[in-house]
Amino acid sequence: QVQLVESGGGLVQPGGSLRLSCAVSGIILSVGTMYWYRQAPGKERDLVAAITGAGTRNYADSVKARFTISRDNEKKTVYLQMNSLQPEDTAVYYCKAIVRKIGSGFMDYWGQGTQVTVSS
Repeated sequence: QVQLVESGGGLVQPGGSLRLSCAVSGIILSVGTMYWYRQAPGKERDLVAAITGAGTRNYADSVKARFTISRDNEKKTVYLQMNSLQPEDTAVYYCKAIVRKIGSGFMDYWGQGTQVTVSS
């Protein structure tokens, strides 16, 4: 069974920083593109950042120059370094990974979400 376990959320003051982590576990062949999404109350889940297995990164315009996505392929972990956080960044952050299991093709898997609250 494939699981994505997130950590690193919490409460931070405006202008502060947080680092989210998401580790993939289970019997898998490979991990493809990994993503971070976020969902604020009453809003849709939006893509924040993505990173391919080769390291190509993409960001939502709202987080460019403030957030950095990275990954450790050996640890099957994706990170999101968030700097200069603002109240509008408050949301539940979810990671997603494209995972190939033994005996199957690539499938999407989601983490359980971690709350990030930016408030003074």
